[in-house]
Amino acid sequence: MALLADRRAGQSIRFPDQALPSAGDVTETQASETVRNVDTERTVSEGGSRLGGQLRVANDDFQSRQSVQIPCGAVGFIFAGADAIAIVAASLFGAAGYQRLLLDGPFNLNFHVGAGLAGATLYILIGRSSGFYQVDALFSLRRNTSDIIWHWFLTSLLLAFLAFLFRIGVEFSRGSILCFALLALPLLFGSRDLMKTALIAAVRRQRVQGRRVVTAGLRNELPAVDPLDLLRRFGLTEVGRVELPNSGSWSLGGNQSALTSLDRVLDIAREQGAEEIVLAVSWNDSRIIDLMRDRFRNSPLPVQLLPDHRIRHLVNNPAFTVRRSFAIEVQRAPLSRLEQVAKRALDIVGAGFGLIMLSPLMLMTALAIKLDTKGPVFFLQKRTGFNSKQFTIFKFRTMSVMEDGAKVVQAERDDPRVSTLGSILRATSIDELPQLFNVMLGNMSLVGPRPHAVAHDSYYGSQLSDYAFRHHVKPGITGWAQIHGCRGGTAEVESMKRRLDFDLWYISNWSFALDLQILFRTVTEVVRRRNAY
Repeated sequence: MALLADRRAGQSIRFPDQALPSAGDVTETQASETVRNVDTERTVSEGGSRLGGQLRVANDDFQSRQSVQIPCGAVGFIFAGADAIAIVAASLFGAAGYQRLLLDGPFNLNFHVGAGLAGATLYILIGRSSGFYQVDALFSLRRNTSDIIWHWFLTSLLLAFLAFLFRIGVEFSRGSILCFALLALPLLFGSRDLMKTALIAAVRRQRVQGRRVVTAGLRNELPAVDPLDLLRRFGLTEVGRVELPNSGSWSLGGNQSALTSLDRVLDIAREQGAEEIVLAVSWNDSRIIDLMRDRFRNSPLPVQLLPDHRIRHLVNNPAFTVRRSFAIEVQRAPLSRLEQVAKRALDIVGAGFGLIMLSPLMLMTALAIKLDTKGPVFFLQKRTGFNSKQFTIFKFRTMSVMEDGAKVVQAERDDPRVSTLGSILRATSIDELPQLFNVMLGNMSLVGPRPHAVAHDSYYGSQLSDYAFRHHVKPGITGWAQIHGCRGGTAEVESMKRRLDFDLWYISNWSFALDLQILFRTVTEVVRRRNAY
């Protein structure tokens, strides 16, 4: 977390590590200063999620609450405790059940409880090191499927290693470890889902208490700071809000209106027992920051400076430090190393299996092309692939031309250049089968944005600003756009724009399961022959 600090006064302004998403539109108010206590009822809609729906949070006067409050900092420990219980239960019912029922061996309760506690300790330590129990991860409505699988996989490997190292195979055999590991996964999924549901209910009933803060900001920044997001992302509960005068009226010396507003922030902080002050101002205006820092020297409270609207979307990206230097990742690779390995493994297995199973069909197609028309069996053309590198794509020849240059005319319906056999091959997508060789060579993937001729890439790249993002992953034989009917020519830029939107969504939301879904749906799409010519 970066710091703006005045060493003489000991006061610091801290930059949070996570971005705060925008919430609502900016509204103009006539008053230069508006104080809003958090007795306003807010409704936040979280769509597209199993835990979605509407979260209704009513922040009443904190002094009059009688219900038991859960400190936001304790939520991570509660989640970790639930995971520990799930792992110990998996050890008892999995490993002990295997020993007792299948091997008819002795049941050592203390040993299996100890093994479960060891697994729980390893799992929690791995999770804490990766931020699995941080506030933003706990309040997120994402299920954390990949995180749970990865963390438990590492835990299982370490447990197996410890069993081997301490020679406890008799008490904890390989079968016991396997049953333990398999049963723990569904219990961990259930634990996380149950705890998130309980957390949402606790927030709805105002049972979760974060660090009490007063929020102060400019008119164009303050509406984006939502109290619920402060709680979910930073563990902060807003107890007061002050709208500051427009930045144009600020100066290093400060005018009376600005100074009065800052003093009002300190007054509310004292009255409400705030523990921090949160600022929503422009990072570009150093005069405002300097004046705030000088004015807030009179208070011992820490001061957080939230990301402004210009960089708010960047701070969602990973951040890293090198000694005292701080950096934010402006653009990340679409796939991590582990994801790249998984996708490549799917490509090799799928393409290899496809070449073996479809080799008779491919041989018959090659023979039919040779007998039908004069010319080569394969159509070779330069295409743009991953990282804008060019490669040669393989297809069965379906046309009387072999265009590959500065000008390439797209195929149209009833195109006279397409042979009779070629029209059948194109309608059934059999002409695309040789691209399995491209997949094996590593030029393409089974699933990804469809590659276009180099001439077409140059044209659409000049028309669509985001077109180059298609090359952030390997092109594919099929893709998210194709199963939504985006096949055939793109005579109009709007057609390519629609296809591009699907491709960009796929790149941003890739998962192993999504690739499998696209492959299965491709079969249906081929049968439908939608826009295939």
